[in-house]
Amino acid sequence: MEVQLTNRQQHILWATVRHYIATAEPVGSKALVEEYNLGVSSATIRNVMGVLEKSGLLYQPHTSAGRVPSDSGYRIYVDQLITPSEVLAKEVELALQNRLHWEDWSLESLLQGAAQILATLSGCISLITMPQTTTAILRHLQLVQIEAGRIVLIVVTDSYETHSKLMDLPPPQEEKQPDPEVIDRELQIVSNFLNSHLRGRSLLELASLDWSQLDREFQRYGEFLKNSVAELTRRTIVPAATQIMVRGVAEVLRQPEFSQLQQVQTLIHLLEEEQDQLWPLIFDEPEIEETGKSRVTVRIGAENPLEPIRTCTLISSTYRRGSVPVGSVGVLGPTRLDYESAIAVVTAAADYLSEAFS
Repeated sequence: MEVQLTNRQQHILWATVRHYIATAEPVGSKALVEEYNLGVSSATIRNVMGVLEKSGLLYQPHTSAGRVPSDSGYRIYVDQLITPSEVLAKEVELALQNRLHWEDWSLESLLQGAAQILATLSGCISLITMPQTTTAILRHLQLVQIEAGRIVLIVVTDSYETHSKLMDLPPPQEEKQPDPEVIDRELQIVSNFLNSHLRGRSLLELASLDWSQLDREFQRYGEFLKNSVAELTRRTIVPAATQIMVRGVAEVLRQPEFSQLQQVQTLIHLLEEEQDQLWPLIFDEPEIEETGKSRVTVRIGAENPLEPIRTCTLISSTYRRGSVPVGSVGVLGPTRLDYESAIAVVTAAADYLSEAFS
């Protein structure tokens, strides 16, 4: 459920999150009065913080303590209340340009260098995947109706491996259910369209497929097919032997959020021994913004499906060779991190690597 906040509630939530990020201490109304020009009394701030707590955006770790942002509070902070730092983005770009020398270094050394710069400037664990060179090439694709409202997408790759995904058809614009024979004909037309545009190309290139070329009556198939083939694509990518460059672990583990030995051990085990689980989260389904740049994915706390990082934030974006995503850049830290800086760092690094690989 989306939470609608007033301007005052937004401002106080913003100040609470900022203060907690800076201090790692529960935030009280007195601290906000002293350090932020909110223009209201301490009593008003307490009342607003109480409302934010009831909305699930703040919580009290102890009865007598101040408030701490919840995952939902951080989500609103990231989505609505901040702008990534352009100054830091330029600093990252300059650092990568000045310190990395493509003509002299091996690819692995370059990405290790980029990961170190990323960790230093973000204060987080940096994660950069090696470029994926062995992605599946489409040989044939077919959409088949198996029952009313249900279809299966079948993909055959150049290695003659078959992948399939069961899907619900998007609802028709009209109230009555379309004739199954009509659906069969439509699915054959869409299959022919996809085969003619994608045969012999990487499935990753579906992200740049121009769906406007599909006749208007078939447009309803576009978005849900794009998402479904993107999921199949992730299954068919063969990760490079050295999957993820990891830097900055020691510094991040000094943060108070990692005071429990068991938590530290499980996180390090994930980073060192179970990168195959982490890899699909970093190499997220590729999307491109209207500007032509890769989008940034921010997974906060419990939004992460892996237990060792459910108290962390993972920020990632893909880098590309031309229009095709070939690798990812990410940072991992406690949910109490400097989001403006971390998002800017990841965006700048992904854009730089995309330029370099293109």
